[in-house]
Amino acid sequence: MLPQFIDAHVHLNTISPEKMEMARKHNVSFLSINTNIPFFESIEKQEEVILQLQKKYPGRLQYITSFDFRDWGKENFPQSAIEQIRRGLANGAVGVKVWKDVGFDLHDEAGNFVMIDNPVFDPIFRYLEENDILLIGHQGEPRNCWLPLEEMTVDSDRNYFRDHPEYHMFLHKEYPSYEAQMQARDNMLKKFPRLRYVGLHLFSMEWNIDEVAKRLDQFPNSETDLAERICHLQLQAKENWQGVRDFCIRYQDRILYGTDVIDDGNSPAAEIATRFKNLWEFHYKFFATNEVLEAPEFKGEFRGLDLPKEVVEKIFHANAKRTYQFKQ
Repeated sequence: MLPQFIDAHVHLNTISPEKMEMARKHNVSFLSINTNIPFFESIEKQEEVILQLQKKYPGRLQYITSFDFRDWGKENFPQSAIEQIRRGLANGAVGVKVWKDVGFDLHDEAGNFVMIDNPVFDPIFRYLEENDILLIGHQGEPRNCWLPLEEMTVDSDRNYFRDHPEYHMFLHKEYPSYEAQMQARDNMLKKFPRLRYVGLHLFSMEWNIDEVAKRLDQFPNSETDLAERICHLQLQAKENWQGVRDFCIRYQDRILYGTDVIDDGNSPAAEIATRFKNLWEFHYKFFATNEVLEAPEFKGEFRGLDLPKEVVEKIFHANAKRTYQFKQ
């Protein structure tokens, strides 16, 4: 039986009850993250779904709002984004997300890529900093995205980018480099040192826990989450078990568990619920036990980290409860 915990990175874009009943059965709560993704509904439509779920399952989920680029290129863009953020917060959102479309999709009038440290975003981040509003960020992609297929470290990335070459940055040299994406994110955090920030997906530095540690040390108001990157920790644990374990213990107050499961209606609701259950159980074994495990993303065995009980409780529950204002 799993202990009480929070899956602090999901995208619940349907009102289907199956995943909620699975969560209730296992005493799990959700943080659903509304995101300006092209194949998602609008931010407002995503919010409507969450508000319905909150009404039906009180106390079972919190959510993050975002802003889109409907006024991009106009003088009023920053204020328009801030107003969109205010509406989300007024409806109960506990933070704001900025996604990787900044750095990949947006261009200035001259056709240059616009990165997250561009001054056009400064009024938005200044507003968040001055009002102590949490920002969570997904900048860049896994470093594998910029590598040849044969050099990628996990099969999940290799298979995805083989099937979606349009997103494989190794093939698109005209896009900003991985290093440029990471530097822009770091530059933004330097500009706003009091900003509370969660670097999603292990700060997009999943390939090296030492690089993640550097950011946590450099930006003391930051945390990181594990969503869709636990396999990279497991891969590193094959050769550096003690290092991964020490990382989790050292930063035990600043690591947040999440799966990044998307429920958008494209998969049967029962299948989504089962996926949640299987991931929760598998991930918990990795952090809480010393079992010998195998992951579908790469070949070979690795051992569970067998973290102290209090560390596991923080990663799976207490940190998200504090950061995302859960009441339970």
